[in-house]
Amino acid sequence: MTTATNLVPCEACISRISNLRIGAGAVGIVLGVIAAIGLLVQGHASFNTDSNLAWGLPAATYVFFVLTSTGLTFVASLATVFGLKDFYPIAKRCIWGAIATLVTGFIALGLEIGNPIRMLWVIPTNFATSSPMWWMGLFYTSYLFLLIWKFLLVQKGDWTSTHSKAIGIASLVTVIFAHATLGSVFGMMAMRPFWFGGMVPVYFLITAALSGLAFIMLFINLDYGMNHGNMTEGARRAMTRDMPAIFGLVLGLVLVFTLARTATGLWTNVTEIKVPMQYIVGSFWFQAELWLGMVLPLALMLSPYRTNAKVQTLAGLLVILALFIGRYEYVIGGQLVPLFKGAWYPDLSTYTPSLTEWGVVILAASLGLLLYAYGDKKLRLDDSPNG
Repeated sequence: MTTATNLVPCEACISRISNLRIGAGAVGIVLGVIAAIGLLVQGHASFNTDSNLAWGLPAATYVFFVLTSTGLTFVASLATVFGLKDFYPIAKRCIWGAIATLVTGFIALGLEIGNPIRMLWVIPTNFATSSPMWWMGLFYTSYLFLLIWKFLLVQKGDWTSTHSKAIGIASLVTVIFAHATLGSVFGMMAMRPFWFGGMVPVYFLITAALSGLAFIMLFINLDYGMNHGNMTEGARRAMTRDMPAIFGLVLGLVLVFTLARTATGLWTNVTEIKVPMQYIVGSFWFQAELWLGMVLPLALMLSPYRTNAKVQTLAGLLVILALFIGRYEYVIGGQLVPLFKGAWYPDLSTYTPSLTEWGVVILAASLGLLLYAYGDKKLRLDDSPNG
């Protein structure tokens, strides 16, 4: 196995960033455990959810991270499945990032459930095959297994053998099915019109792709001290030629999709959609998501500065924050109208995440950050095949 480079990457930069991530992850775990201690003491009573609004911040966090994992797999597949050689220098980092973010999502969901063991026995013991959630669990578990398998092959230098390509194709197909079932969990809920619709899996698909691209734009630039000169030649070529164009294109599509969905929600005569959409659009967070998290990064990607590492880092960070806000708005927004009471009920459901819920999110994200930092420090994430 060789590293596709004519330049030696800045090992000191990589080590320094990895150490910072390890330190941040360790501090986050301590803070997360302290904040989440209420889950052990009080159980779900420490969450600010109720019978009207059952899914809160940890559920939105799960959706955010598993779709980010999906997007990273899409980016890696450009090389490992479709053979686009310019993406090989970042493919291994994408695979490891997909594993780290998927595990982060599982941790958030497991803690949200309250008893993570339930995630392990529900698939083999409860064959609720008519439920999209059952299929979602099956596909995402299979996807994690295939991701790890693919990474182990790549770690051994096996990028292009028939076996390795088959595992890459299997992981891509599996995550598409997993993504479709996750979208169906929301999209099949006719009793929640804000979520209901056949386009939900498509919405999740395109925003998942953007999540993966934003993650790689942020983290790979941070890994090299926001300086393309510290990168391997292949990685630098990918980040200055292909990635900004693809990132800008997908971001533009998501912006159009978001505006279309928002306009439809505001002008529809279905009050169960219109009322929560008006509430969301009137919030500061939606405006920040739209203008700072989508419009500004798109403008940056359309500017001559799109190949600048610092500009790419800023754009990636803003888009990630916007997508997290969007996941939260989507999960919470669909529950604002009380079920079985309807929009004619005088008050929408109210929800503010509790300290315990924030602790769950911080704990899950910190563990994921440590996992990614370990790979960055120990597993040669810049490796790529010859050619």
